[in-house]
Amino acid sequence: MTIKFTTTPIKKILESDRFEPRYHILFNRLDEYKKDSSYEIVKLGDKQLLKKITDGEHAGQVFVEKGAKFVKNSAVRDFSINLLDGFYISLEKQKLLQRSALKPLDILFTTVGHLGSTAIVPEDFGEANINQNVVKMEIFGDFLDPYYLAAYLNSNATKRQIAALFTGNIHGILTYPKVKNIRIAVPDKKFQDMIRSLYRKSIDLEKEAFALIEQAKNYFYEKIGIDFKKIEKEVIFSTKLSDFQKADLWTPSYSYPLYNNTIKALKKQWETYPLGEISTAKKGDEVGSENYNKYLEKGVHDVPFIRTSDIVNYDIDQYPDFYIPGEIYHELQQDIKSGDILFTNDGKIGLVAMLTSQDKAIIQSHIKRIRLKKEYIDKLNLSQEYLFLVLLIKEITLYQAQKYTVIQSTIPTISNHLAAFEVPILDKKSIDHITQLVKKAFVLKDERKKLIKEIREKIENKVEV
Repeated sequence: MTIKFTTTPIKKILESDRFEPRYHILFNRLDEYKKDSSYEIVKLGDKQLLKKITDGEHAGQVFVEKGAKFVKNSAVRDFSINLLDGFYISLEKQKLLQRSALKPLDILFTTVGHLGSTAIVPEDFGEANINQNVVKMEIFGDFLDPYYLAAYLNSNATKRQIAALFTGNIHGILTYPKVKNIRIAVPDKKFQDMIRSLYRKSIDLEKEAFALIEQAKNYFYEKIGIDFKKIEKEVIFSTKLSDFQKADLWTPSYSYPLYNNTIKALKKQWETYPLGEISTAKKGDEVGSENYNKYLEKGVHDVPFIRTSDIVNYDIDQYPDFYIPGEIYHELQQDIKSGDILFTNDGKIGLVAMLTSQDKAIIQSHIKRIRLKKEYIDKLNLSQEYLFLVLLIKEITLYQAQKYTVIQSTIPTISNHLAAFEVPILDKKSIDHITQLVKKAFVLKDERKKLIKEIREKIENKVEV
């Protein structure tokens, strides 16, 4: 065991009002780095860098079906914003909240929960706002490139500072003074331009992938040939006792006409198969919080632990809250691989993701891994990509999920009823077309993940703090 000593002047202790060794060890290293480095080290709050910083309105919001996007802190992840969160405020409310209205190239930074996750607002993001647990920053772009700063704020150099700055609370929170005290390395313009180019390309890849998935969804709606809006839904209805006994579910949603009439319409128009017949579904594991390691604590062989909150934009988060030791990963043998579909079975039910070659993870027990059986791939011309797309269709998956949902203790669940979900089988030409669109989308997503890894590695190699 090595004992390390550091000396800190009393003036610094009084100025910072901090007496924790890790705080002064880190910031002393940063001060030394500033002396030896060929480029400048500044504080995030310096006037030459920070033009404006603000959080969202602290009052509660009334959400609507359409309007301005409302970005919660849970929707901001390292390098990405969850576009599927589904929260909107009215455009009238948006006009009243101009202080926190988002603009292209604003930098979003989480101050509660997953501390310090940073993403840049894309140039075509549209009308949007934030909650009180996110700050948006505008910087002087002539001093520092905003894409570089967003990437740097996701680096180990920043994460170590956040860990040192945060103390004394049960729930993580970063105040404005702490945020402004984060030190930023300012490299040469050539390096910043390179990071900007990689980051912008990653955003373009994500945008193109989303467009392909939307194209596949629209094509599916066109080919299914059902006007879902015309399906009868009754507010008051009755059902037979025998219907309840079929699934042993004594809930109104199980017999809700909209859900059942939609299934009938699917069966009338197309051949359908229960999901449990054409695929296998295996749930994940709970590994125990004592095995959780945070990003800065993880070992070389540690593996991301994916919870329901880590399914973002049809992907799993590359940099989630927790990591699990490699030996547990090998011990569990979850058998998840590229092309597998993940489906949230409990909590926020119905989130869907598909894994790419860049993904290696352990999934929690609230998530199920879905994989088609080979005999049905051959018999029905099915593909993982087609099944993934079907699971995104609200009138199919969400309706059936709501039909089977019950509250178990305090958590919503569909238990083992995922196997009963009816899957419509379109004609071969349609399945092939959807398969190609979705496959191309996930090739792009895989490329994006490679770029994000490259960005992180380049910054870590450049800024060895």
